[in-house]
Amino acid sequence: MLAAFGLSDRGCVRPNNEDYFITDPASGIFVLADGMGGANAGEYASRLSSESLYHFLVQAPPSEGAHLLKEAFREANRAVRQAASGNPEFDGMGTTLLVARNIGDSRLEIGSVGDSRAYLCAHGELSRVTQDQTWVEEVGSRIGLSEEALRKHPMRHMLTMAVGAADDLRIHCSTVHLDPGDQVLLCSDGLHGVLSEKILQSTLDSEKSLAEKGHYLVEAAKSEGGPDNITVVLIQVV
Repeated sequence: MLAAFGLSDRGCVRPNNEDYFITDPASGIFVLADGMGGANAGEYASRLSSESLYHFLVQAPPSEGAHLLKEAFREANRAVRQAASGNPEFDGMGTTLLVARNIGDSRLEIGSVGDSRAYLCAHGELSRVTQDQTWVEEVGSRIGLSEEALRKHPMRHMLTMAVGAADDLRIHCSTVHLDPGDQVLLCSDGLHGVLSEKILQSTLDSEKSLAEKGHYLVEAAKSEGGPDNITVVLIQVV
């Protein structure tokens, strides 16, 4: 059985919250999105993409494999692009999109577009499941920039892929196996861009409840200035 907790905060700088999340332990679907665009476009993109993907997966017949997850992402992409084409205020809007889906046998299928991240904390060890689709991760690392330079690079937030940005998406999919007590953290860059993985690991490996861990991480990011919206979704096998 899976337990989950989700929390979103606008942070200390942004006037509104363009992140969005869905937690549904009963159906085993957990979604997180970080929108972008002028006015209210970012908020709309993150909500529309999340709900489109969620409803596609809830209504789909039980199935495993990346093909179903990728089709759910394409459906979300079509919804965002169609909404943008019919409203000048939404022109250019986009969003990251991240989903974890329970496919049985203690496995979660993870799909991602953009730079929202999924981490696995298994037996006290933290590992990143997703790949950032950013200039820094896809280009900067190939040209030999150090980890510290990449973390501080002015283009670290420049996405190379987002839902709503193009007709074709590059979707990263993977599957993780969970043992009792293992946890998965979904988070926007308002969290992972501010807090080190050492802090993430020590928090997840603590004796706190999922809710306490979620609140602690959000407050820790805000104590570092909270420059962006902050969203966490915690999933645990119980």
